[in-house]
Amino acid sequence: MTITPPPPLPPPPGPATGETAFMHELRRLKAWSGLSFRQLQRRASAAGDALPSSTASTMLGKNRLPRHEVLVAFVRACGLGEEQVRAWADARAGIAGGTVAPAPAPVPEAVPGRRRRAWRRRVLAEAAALAVAFAGGAALTALLGGDSIETYETTVVR
Repeated sequence: MTITPPPPLPPPPGPATGETAFMHELRRLKAWSGLSFRQLQRRASAAGDALPSSTASTMLGKNRLPRHEVLVAFVRACGLGEEQVRAWADARAGIAGGTVAPAPAPVPEAVPGRRRRAWRRRVLAEAAALAVAFAGGAALTALLGGDSIETYETTVVR
C-alpha cells in the first residue's frame, strides 16, 4: 500500500517587509500552484474575475505592489480560499499604507572596499593573462620566421 504525502500548504503572505519581499512571496505562490499564466487566466475567468495572462506575467516580473483587484484575482486563481485571499489582501494593504515594519538595514561589508580590491585583482589578472597570450603569439611568430600567411600558402602550394 502506497501512501502519498499530502500536498504542501500554499505559502502565506508572510511578514513581508516591503514591496520586493511581497512580490517574492507572490512568485512563490505561483510556483506552488504549478499553473501557467494561461491556466491562471482561465481559472480567474471561471471565478468571475478578470486576470489576463499578460497582466499576471507583468505583475510577477516587477517589484511593485499590484492593484487590489489584480491581487485578489491572482490569489483566487492560484487556488486559495477566501480567508487566505483576505490575508494576502491585508498584507498588501499594510505595505501600501506603510504599516509594516521597515526593511532591515543592509549589513555593512566586513571589510570596507573589499569588493573594489577583488575587482581590481581580477582585472589585473585578466590583463596579465592577455599580455602573456600576446607575448606568446609574438614569440611564435618570430620562431616561425615572421612570414605572413600569404607567403606561407604561396610557398607550400608551389
